[in-house]
Amino acid sequence: MTNAPAASGSAYDMPTAAQVEQTATFALLVDNEPGVLHRVVGLFAARGYNIESLTVAETDHKAHTSRITVVTRGTRQVLDQIEAQLNKVVNVRRVHDVTRDPNGVERELALVKVRGSGADRVEALRIADIFRAKPVDTTLESFVFEISGAPSKIDKFLDLMRPLGLVELSRTGVLSIERGFEGM
Repeated sequence: MTNAPAASGSAYDMPTAAQVEQTATFALLVDNEPGVLHRVVGLFAARGYNIESLTVAETDHKAHTSRITVVTRGTRQVLDQIEAQLNKVVNVRRVHDVTRDPNGVERELALVKVRGSGADRVEALRIADIFRAKPVDTTLESFVFEISGAPSKIDKFLDLMRPLGLVELSRTGVLSIERGFEGM
């Protein structure tokens, strides 16, 4: 005779698969009016969602529209909820999940200051050449490199520059656009 627990009919007792967090990039076309950015950012803050990257700029002066690109993390369920809530914000005209779009393109720009002399200086220039990073300022003790590309490319460049003397970093945040002839 076994003393196995009786099967429960409750949904709370059902095993759940571990939810995997992922990164998502949302492109928003919004009215270029005071308070719109505050409403979008407030949506994230009010629900405890973190914004990893945020870029905003006017895209059409005549139509009074701006584009907001937001990078965040969460489970698929949370990301779907964020997208649905963004679509409800009054001045948001369109929301596009760039990470789910096979035609989505994401790029970022970074300025990277590296201190170096001797062999480290030569190695920093060699790595910069491989990554197509352009030196935009140089002194006898340092370089400032400009690099653009996918965020993962910039991360790899930084990983290689750290041991050579990475001093300072400035990143623009992710920009995104969809391939093809149609606009947002």
